[in-house]
Amino acid sequence: MTTPPPGQARPASSCPMLYGPDFAARPDVTYDQLRDAGPVGWAEISPGVHALVVTDYRAALTLLNDNATYSKDARRWQALRDGQIPPRSPVRALMEWRPSALYADDHEHARLRWAMDDCTARISSHRLREITRRCALSLINKVAGCGAADLMADYADTLPLLIFAELLGCPAEIAARMVSACQAIIAADHRAAQGSADFAMLLAELIQIKRAQPGQDFTTWMLNHPAALTDEEILNQLYCWTGAGLIPTAAWIGWALLRLLRDETFAGNLASGALTVRHALEEVLWLKSPIANMAVHFAREDTHLHGRRIPRGVPVMISLAGANTDPNLPKDLGYDNRSNLAFSGGSHRCPAMGEATTIAQTGIETAFDRLWDMELASPDEKVINRQGPFHQCPDRIPVHFRPKSVDGTSLATSTRR
Repeated sequence: MTTPPPGQARPASSCPMLYGPDFAARPDVTYDQLRDAGPVGWAEISPGVHALVVTDYRAALTLLNDNATYSKDARRWQALRDGQIPPRSPVRALMEWRPSALYADDHEHARLRWAMDDCTARISSHRLREITRRCALSLINKVAGCGAADLMADYADTLPLLIFAELLGCPAEIAARMVSACQAIIAADHRAAQGSADFAMLLAELIQIKRAQPGQDFTTWMLNHPAALTDEEILNQLYCWTGAGLIPTAAWIGWALLRLLRDETFAGNLASGALTVRHALEEVLWLKSPIANMAVHFAREDTHLHGRRIPRGVPVMISLAGANTDPNLPKDLGYDNRSNLAFSGGSHRCPAMGEATTIAQTGIETAFDRLWDMELASPDEKVINRQGPFHQCPDRIPVHFRPKSVDGTSLATSTRR
């Protein structure tokens, strides 16, 4: 494999690929290849689409905190402006410009973020825990009597969706159609363009419903916020807020469940306080960042980042997964140190870290409380990521347990599989 020479402004004919089955099976190998090119290296993020990818932790921090040099405005993407990115390219759904805080700079970003932060702050942590536990129990009860489940397909994938749908004030019929649309977007495959269109259509429908029937929900709060957002801006704030919360939270829950299930002394450690769910969640943010590669920026003018040339008009993507596992980081950093970049950084740092943590922690605690004897069906099986450049999510987590009745007790006739 060849990599671009230092300072080269264009990708080489062959460079590491952040998609496909090989990347899903061995992402660390790809990040090592990128590190060989320096703190910033070229990668192919989908067929024929390239970006500069930052795998160095300190270079990532520099970029994330330098709003004067770098912009989030994807309208600066030169290849897209020149018609070189196919209309149905799977990465466009998450990289193309939208009127949302994710792609805004300066005063416009502050205005949009004001509305998003204010509405997020109105979510009661107590209510969020209640919603999470109720939704978690509804999912667990569907599989409790079976004695086996896939914790991704049967639990982690759906739990955030149910919670966000309730927070948005979303009717059940719309909520049921959101999960496939969101999964298609972040998977970045042939379904992405249609998934993006479907999700936007569902949100537009929801906005009209809440205009006619307002409630105590995130959508209504956005509609009534003094920032006076247009319907298009509200739709895209919801697109950003919900899209960024569903799949990453599901992946975070999945990796933490795996971490805890693979610790043979977990039950005793949990009881003694030596290994808590929160500790596992923090460890996952460092080692298995749910959003693997994102935080796309564009240099306002040709520049350099830690000695590497950054031409304007080229997407510069932060490898959150690569930066968090940078071998140059101190070995004794400790996973409880919350300086990881899993939630990005700088002025665009995720606005709902606390809410995501509440959902993940409550969801995991509820699962272990209800399915207290569950074990991995294949504890030595290598975990494969779902394919796609943006996220890092276990494809499946098969477990078995003694079948449970509705009240959580083991059924007398059950046998361990």
